[in-house]
Amino acid sequence: MSPLTPAKGWRETMAIYTHPRVVTFLFLGFSAGLPFLLVFSTLSYWLREASVALTTIGFVSWIGITYSTKFVWSPVVDRMPLPFLTRWLGRRRSWMLLAQAGIASGLFAMAQHDPKVDLWWIAAFAVLVAFSSATQDIALDAFRIEATDESLQGATAATYQLGYRIAILAAGAGALYIAAFASWKVAYEAMAALGLVGIVTTLLITEPEKRIAPGTALREGKIAAFAQRHGGLPPMMLDALVWVYGAIVCPFVDFFVRFRWMAVVVLAFISVFRLSDIAMGVMANPFYVDIGFTKEQVANISKIYGVVMSMLGALLGGVLVFRVGAARLLAPAVVVIAASNLAFAWLAHIGQPDALLLTAAISIDNLAGGIAGTVFIAFLSGLTNTAYTATQYALFSSIMTLPGKIIGGFSGLIVENMQAASYSTGAFGGYEGFFVYTALLGLPALILAIVVRRHFEKETPPS
Repeated sequence: MSPLTPAKGWRETMAIYTHPRVVTFLFLGFSAGLPFLLVFSTLSYWLREASVALTTIGFVSWIGITYSTKFVWSPVVDRMPLPFLTRWLGRRRSWMLLAQAGIASGLFAMAQHDPKVDLWWIAAFAVLVAFSSATQDIALDAFRIEATDESLQGATAATYQLGYRIAILAAGAGALYIAAFASWKVAYEAMAALGLVGIVTTLLITEPEKRIAPGTALREGKIAAFAQRHGGLPPMMLDALVWVYGAIVCPFVDFFVRFRWMAVVVLAFISVFRLSDIAMGVMANPFYVDIGFTKEQVANISKIYGVVMSMLGALLGGVLVFRVGAARLLAPAVVVIAASNLAFAWLAHIGQPDALLLTAAISIDNLAGGIAGTVFIAFLSGLTNTAYTATQYALFSSIMTLPGKIIGGFSGLIVENMQAASYSTGAFGGYEGFFVYTALLGLPALILAIVVRRHFEKETPPS
């Protein structure tokens, strides 16, 4: 599949959103998006309200590194069957169901503890949620790529993003509202109940047909035959080595064989694409608490209105990908993601809980994030070989978040140091400098985006 897509008519473009498989990803996207904020920014709001230090909150955000290391166990999800479940549901849906059960139980367990006295237990169960969520992502991304053909990748990416953003609405605004009018315990219990959306959807959908490119099957077959002739090992060990080669070695060899030297550039670009966004996100909710916004204001503006804007951005991104092609949109996506952080720097410079300014900042940030998210998902989907979908996409999405998660873990320390530094002015000078710093983190991604686009336009010129 090529990341470049020829232009289509508007009527044909809009009709793709009625395709049954495309609609399905509205619900699967919800299942994927639900746990993310609950171990990230919503959790950071809960912790800050419980008077947990900013530096500690920053370090707790390293739980999100689980998402960035999922490529380590992705070959297992890609190839290993689960007892009973795989025979019943198939290789993708079985892993999805197991992961969804882990998410729901982990969220319920988090709800039973108070961060003032049980921070370590909350962190431990948050790791369970994050690990289960990352595992769901591996299987779900493979399912998404395998369930539709090339022409629907942009549309499924858009509806997936739409469902994801609805889940963000529930896990963001919904959790804040419930916490404001009841308690954080009730909020997290309610989020655990919403895990049923993914479980029910997984039970209702059908497993996609397994597709393996002829060249890939031939390559693995030759390796298996060679091992059998020359291995000199017991059959069980020989089978295990052939499995390891096919599940772990082949996905990475395949990627570098197909893209050659450009593979390194592509991986470098993927690793820095969302650097600005992820590094900034850890401190957004603590900033809202410190500057004086109420839970209701954050829920209404940042979570509800913001999610609506991100939904519009996701759908617009799907249309743009279908008409223009993902690779041609990479550089503009990087620019809007990085530049949107400057709106938060301005809000910190003002130093007042101005609802109008927050609305403007959220509008820019979430619209940009929705467009960029759809563009990038479609681009990454076009890089995979369907024989190794789960492993290769897990590698891409892991690399995409790992640098940002590592840097984001130091974000509280950076803000506190900037607040103490002589060049920080005003009560929120540390936040202002931090948001400008995160915007500048987008410069490497912009340079690499231009290189990547030129390569794919050269390899696959527009029709």
